[in-house]
Amino acid sequence: MNEPADDQTQTPPPAPTPPRPAGSPVPASARTPSAPATRNWLLRWRRTTQPTPPDYADGMETRSERVSLLYRSPFYIGFFLAVGAMTAYVLLTSIAQLKDIVVLVLLSMALALGLNPVVEWFHNRGIRRGAAVLIVALALVGFLTLAGWAVVPVVTEQVQRLNAMAPVYLENLRQNPQIAAFDAQFQVIDRIVAFLTSGELISSVFGGLLGAGQLVANVIFSITISVVLTLYFLTSLPNIKEVIYQLAPASRRARARYLATEVFKRVGGFVSGIFMVAALWTVFSFVLLNLVGLAQYAVALAVVVGLLAFIPLVGTTIAIIIVTIVAFSFSGPTGWITLIAMFAYQQFDAYFIQPRISARSVQVPGVLVILAAVSGGLLLGLVGAILAIPTMAAILLLYREVLVPHLDRT
Repeated sequence: MNEPADDQTQTPPPAPTPPRPAGSPVPASARTPSAPATRNWLLRWRRTTQPTPPDYADGMETRSERVSLLYRSPFYIGFFLAVGAMTAYVLLTSIAQLKDIVVLVLLSMALALGLNPVVEWFHNRGIRRGAAVLIVALALVGFLTLAGWAVVPVVTEQVQRLNAMAPVYLENLRQNPQIAAFDAQFQVIDRIVAFLTSGELISSVFGGLLGAGQLVANVIFSITISVVLTLYFLTSLPNIKEVIYQLAPASRRARARYLATEVFKRVGGFVSGIFMVAALWTVFSFVLLNLVGLAQYAVALAVVVGLLAFIPLVGTTIAIIIVTIVAFSFSGPTGWITLIAMFAYQQFDAYFIQPRISARSVQVPGVLVILAAVSGGLLLGLVGAILAIPTMAAILLLYREVLVPHLDRT
């Protein structure tokens, strides 16, 4: 007995579609479902924005373009050379005109790096960075205010007295036989006395009253800008460092972070060290001048010595000459004692104090210090001479940590 057939009926295969005559419309049932109407504009836009075929003849697709200058128009070359030269000239001129602003920015950044260890000390003890910067700024302003209130009147009085008595002191120098013989030949003392008593000191130094006013205005402007920039850099120093670190590729960012941190440490250490050196020179000069009997000019001359101590290489020598001349104007023994004592302290400072202070900061050989200070002074003046030494320290760090290892690997 046969088994019953399966309930599911098999669908017969579709009948073959008869061929459509050429030129007849395609029936709606046979059309391929097209994209939605909302995408038609996108398809048309894509078709119209496709790059056009190259404008080459058949078989010329592999032709190479000639890029040599010999096949360029001379007007084309001359035009772009002139535009490049004018652009370079405008950039260099703008940088030269903004030289003072660039110097102020660099000086403010160096001061911020020098004050940053104090801010970090407060910040590591739970104080927010903004509050730590405010504490350091208020303490610094208070110290400078008290120092100015105590020192400025004394310095002003002593400078006026020294200026009034300068002709008498210069006349006393003629008691020395060697100085008297030198003056008899060249009349140096007479010329200095005539210059001091003529009232032309301010006119020759500052260019008259208008020049003195412009100098004061420039000094006030520079100090204000420097203070504002220093506080800003000190507040946002971590963010500035992160921005500098991100300029390096990710694969070398750790190395760049180490190098930048070392550069910042050296610049900050140098700034802190030079302030300490100047403070020690001021204290030593004040004590020495009181001991040798020049108490009436001790404060004024000590401030002058402290300010000159900021000048690398020649600052302390100029200070010794000024103080020694004032001391010799009183008496010969006072002058010799002052000269010997200040010269001995200069050697002590050069061979003991400064190497101890800057041993962990700049680490620059003496020859390079001289070259950097002279070059910076010629380019940017006193500030350039000060900033040139930490800049040389940064260059030496990059030389030792980057260039030498690279040369050893090749």
